[in-house]
Amino acid sequence: MTTATVVGGGPNGLAAAVALALAGVSVTVLDAADEPGGGARSGESLLPGLLHDHCSAFHPMAVGSPFLTGLGLDTYGLSWRWPEIDCAHPLDSGEAGLLYRSVEDTAAGLGRDGARWRLAFGRPSAGYDKLAGDIMRPLLRAPSHPLAMARFGLPTLLPGSAFARLFATEKGRALFGGVAAHAFRPLHQPLTSAIGVGIITAGHRWGWPVAAGGSGSITAALAALLTDLGGKIETGTRVTTASQLPAADVTLFDLAPEVAADLLGDKLPARVARAFRRFRRAPGAFKVDFAVEGGVPWVNPQVGRAGTVHLGGSYAEIGATEREISTGRMPERPFVLVGQQYLADPQRSAGNVHPVYSYAHVPHGYDGDVTEAIIAQIERFAPGFRERIVGQASYSPAFFAAANPNFAGGDIITGAKDVRQLVFGPRATLSPYHLGIPGMYLCSAATPPGPGVHGMCGANAAAEALRYLHREEG
Repeated sequence: MTTATVVGGGPNGLAAAVALALAGVSVTVLDAADEPGGGARSGESLLPGLLHDHCSAFHPMAVGSPFLTGLGLDTYGLSWRWPEIDCAHPLDSGEAGLLYRSVEDTAAGLGRDGARWRLAFGRPSAGYDKLAGDIMRPLLRAPSHPLAMARFGLPTLLPGSAFARLFATEKGRALFGGVAAHAFRPLHQPLTSAIGVGIITAGHRWGWPVAAGGSGSITAALAALLTDLGGKIETGTRVTTASQLPAADVTLFDLAPEVAADLLGDKLPARVARAFRRFRRAPGAFKVDFAVEGGVPWVNPQVGRAGTVHLGGSYAEIGATEREISTGRMPERPFVLVGQQYLADPQRSAGNVHPVYSYAHVPHGYDGDVTEAIIAQIERFAPGFRERIVGQASYSPAFFAAANPNFAGGDIITGAKDVRQLVFGPRATLSPYHLGIPGMYLCSAATPPGPGVHGMCGANAAAEALRYLHREEG
């Protein structure tokens, strides 16, 4: 029987394993951690019954993933829950930009920017399902829908700062800027609008849901499906050298490029090894989980209805803080993402004590404590928050790196999404998954289409591995 080994049991590793198993390949997943899932895990980190996501939290790119949606994961317990408002961006004035799944509802709250928001996102959101197959694979492949892809893609070439000028109001600019900041890049650089436009477009089609019972439910469903297909998952199995790899017809690595290069050593072609060791990392994240009695007392009550809250002030302030962290300086007021997953999924709370998830953008490898800066940013828009905290736990970039080598320096998106790496992946090639060794492939979030629990990096790499197997059989 044809065999495959997948090193790394994150969402992409599991997706690759499932894709191979569906094709009749006998698959074994080797994961160094005690449980699979990588960033897609959840647990009771503070109080019994209070559930926090470890890393990934909201899933606009997963709920409509061309791969995941075809797997029937609902039969394995996966279900999605939507907040009333997908995302809020409060301003010091007390106003807030509000992002709804509906383009029309979002536009209605943006005043004179409503028509502009509708112009920017109405058409691509309506056609997102047609676009998804092209968006979620390497960008240099010929698109299946070239005209629709061109209409969608041309604006994404702009810097975020240029795209933001489409909007006349601070609410409109800041709402876009907060989503664009998910790129962890200075927003004046080319292509920095791409991730923001992609997330907003997907969100207007599918919303920003959470997985009921935590992001770990996605992992559990994929693992259960893989097991039913005959695949195996071996946890607590750390592979650090090529000699530890089992014999297999194909091997896939859900690893950061430099981690894969260290593991494979001299087996990796020199040109690939050089590219992988030059792989550029993104800034880091500093995360704080809170247990909050009664929830966050936002000045603007509508923010209390949003699953995700972006705290960065004006667009100009967001741009300035993202520039600072990219140069290694820690801003006094960092960009902070707050997750109120319990609004959509109340089972995560313990009575009137609610889990509040947060992280700040920080310089790569930052070794300071950002806990107070995160609290201060929340207090800025929710005075009295501090008094409601009944428990907290902080996770530094070093913690993320120790728990998962793919997150070196706290880089939770597995690599800088600059122009070269966003377009090509870890190296300049039309085959970003192939390692230059027959039968070996990279399938981590360092490859297209990049971060998010959509499984497409794994599915795309598995498709290449299956083509190789078919050629070998032929």
